[in-house]
Amino acid sequence: MSNCRGIKGLTFDDVLLVPKKSPVSSRKDVDTSTWLTPRIRLRIPIVSANMDTVTEAEMAIAMARAGGIGIIHRFMTVKQQVQQIRRVKRAEGFMVERPYALPQSASIAQAQQIMTQRDVGGLMVVSEDEELIGLVTQRDILLAPNSSAPISAVMTQPEQIISAGADITMEEAR
Repeated sequence: MSNCRGIKGLTFDDVLLVPKKSPVSSRKDVDTSTWLTPRIRLRIPIVSANMDTVTEAEMAIAMARAGGIGIIHRFMTVKQQVQQIRRVKRAEGFMVERPYALPQSASIAQAQQIMTQRDVGGLMVVSEDEELIGLVTQRDILLAPNSSAPISAVMTQPEQIISAGADITMEEAR
């Protein structure tokens, strides 16, 4: 065992895990969470490196979904860093502050293009006065036979949408 500056450290050779029966009945009962900072708790103790070949938005999103955290690297412009962080926050947010929308006259191809460009799986369909009249997702347009058809042909209709006011709590929303 090494002892550098009074701090004990272990190497792989210092640790041996002996297989044996565990009193834990399920892996789901094991808490692997840890604190990254006094205010940030991770479900899994994994952090991806802030290297340009490792962590950009895609890795940070994957890490967040798994319960860890990805640190976006700094070898890009501030504007690019902000774009990367916005993508991560948008992908993992419970409520999206400004969801992307398109008019009901838009085509299925236009919706697909916006979803691809913005890296989102769904869009609001709005009337001319910006009222919600439907939702369209990747799943809705996946099997659409005609990409030039209006989005209103495949969107989720307003009577099928469950909505709530901005003052609803997460508990009430569930």
